[in-house]
Amino acid sequence: MMQKVWLLLRCAGLEVYSFLTTPYVIKSCLSLVSVVFSFVLLTLWWLKCYTHHGESVHVPNFIGMGFREASQKALARGFGVVINDSLYVPGKPPGIVLLQNPKPQSRVKEGRTIYLTIAKRNPDVVRLPALVGNDDYDLYSRKCLRLGLKPRVIARIVAPKLAPNTIVAVLFRGDTITEAIRYGFEVEMGSEIDFIVSEKVTLLVNIPNCTCLTYDAARFLISSSNLNLGAVIPDATVVDLSSAYVWRQSPPYEPNGTIRVGEQIDLYLTQERPAGCPE
Repeated sequence: MMQKVWLLLRCAGLEVYSFLTTPYVIKSCLSLVSVVFSFVLLTLWWLKCYTHHGESVHVPNFIGMGFREASQKALARGFGVVINDSLYVPGKPPGIVLLQNPKPQSRVKEGRTIYLTIAKRNPDVVRLPALVGNDDYDLYSRKCLRLGLKPRVIARIVAPKLAPNTIVAVLFRGDTITEAIRYGFEVEMGSEIDFIVSEKVTLLVNIPNCTCLTYDAARFLISSSNLNLGAVIPDATVVDLSSAYVWRQSPPYEPNGTIRVGEQIDLYLTQERPAGCPE
């Protein structure tokens, strides 16, 4: 029985071998292998051309250029250009390229899109955080910094009823806005916000900087500093005392200067904002 099965398998193997070794079958197999091999080579060649395999170019530096100039130079080099963000930066003309991705001099494939961040004309407007009473300056200033504002302390006053470093008053461009904040006060991002804060009881206080403040704001600052208003000397231009500006004070402001509690400060006024004062 086993011998008969072996003979059948041998006969079948011989027939298969005879079929595969016929010239027609061999020619057909070689043709098929040739077609497959050619197709693989053609596919690899097409992929190399399509993806520019192994080819890269340096990304030019567009930072500091105007957007139109950057676009023209990018297109001339075969790059695409897209604006993906805009920021307001004081002193930067609108349309100037601030950032780019990919970075300058990095290597990329030809035809890559360059994403640009440009300067915009007007700053964003933000609302000052609400004052809830007895606000700690350090905590409030961190809120302002997160909004892109520039908080600074312009004076420290003796306030026995308040904890040290408590906000007593808030000023913006020389005007007191403490009450206005409670109803929602909006300023441009990047603006400086001035603060008067409390400090421990002492016989000496820092000399407040009244220069560039309006008369009303300066009078409030002097009073808040536990000092007294001395002589008020307007020049010939003053027609409205409350809206006039302080162009000089006596004693003059010094960053580390001190004065006794209750001393007087004299103010010299002019109607227009003095030269050199922030807008």
